[in-house]
Amino acid sequence: MDEQAVEDIEIHLLLEALHRRYHYDFRNYAQASVKRRLRQARELMGLETFSAMQDRVLHDPAMVPRLLAFLTVQVSELFRDPGYFRALREKVVPHLRTYPSLKVWVAGCSTGEELRSLAILFREEGLEERTQFYATDINPDALAAAARGVYPLDRMAAFAENHRLSGAAAPLTDYYTQGRDGAAFDPALRERVVFHDHSLVTDAVFSEMHLVSCRNVMIYFDRALQDRAVGLFRDSLIRKGFLGLGAKESLRFSAHAEAFRDFAREERIYQRQ
Repeated sequence: MDEQAVEDIEIHLLLEALHRRYHYDFRNYAQASVKRRLRQARELMGLETFSAMQDRVLHDPAMVPRLLAFLTVQVSELFRDPGYFRALREKVVPHLRTYPSLKVWVAGCSTGEELRSLAILFREEGLEERTQFYATDINPDALAAAARGVYPLDRMAAFAENHRLSGAAAPLTDYYTQGRDGAAFDPALRERVVFHDHSLVTDAVFSEMHLVSCRNVMIYFDRALQDRAVGLFRDSLIRKGFLGLGAKESLRFSAHAEAFRDFAREERIYQRQ
């Protein structure tokens, strides 16, 4: 048996151990991406083999957050892909205004950039006070960072330009203050947010959602897991609710595609049939 085959067995057993011991399930994530991230983790942790990593994970719970930091994607921007947020502002918000109260689920919220973008957009469009946001992720450290809402000052110029291109009338500086630790966003933006540990692999739905935004998460799933996630979103949304995906994601080959219609095709926004 060659070295690559042995490594594949080790990775399979490591992912199985992570699932059975801690209930984090990466077994159906896109394997090329998982392998690349695990190799980075092994190198930076100074471990010779994935079997050694498995031993550490099984017997040292403190290893788990470190490993999750490699396996979950935590790079985002405020108003990333501004056209998506402009489409929400111009095309989706008029529909949302017809409801007396709203629920929005940001699935895979990472460190909170997308959540905060939506909270700012909903404030600007007069919907903040009637909206309950649900922000979920499998990484507890990422959820804690999302709740804090403090970002490096050197990212603010790019964030501000994205915000402007999303159709905002006011400057982004209206929403944060500069401090020693970075740009701290208005704490009121999280007053209507519930942060919750949730896995698209194993957990159930959030119900009666008007908008589900899950961007640049499913590209790391295999086809079966993508279908499971879309099924969750379908069951979570009210009739005529909206689903937003990332620029490289689509429902075209999903088993649940017939449950949705294209609403803003270029921006990957769909409406529940």
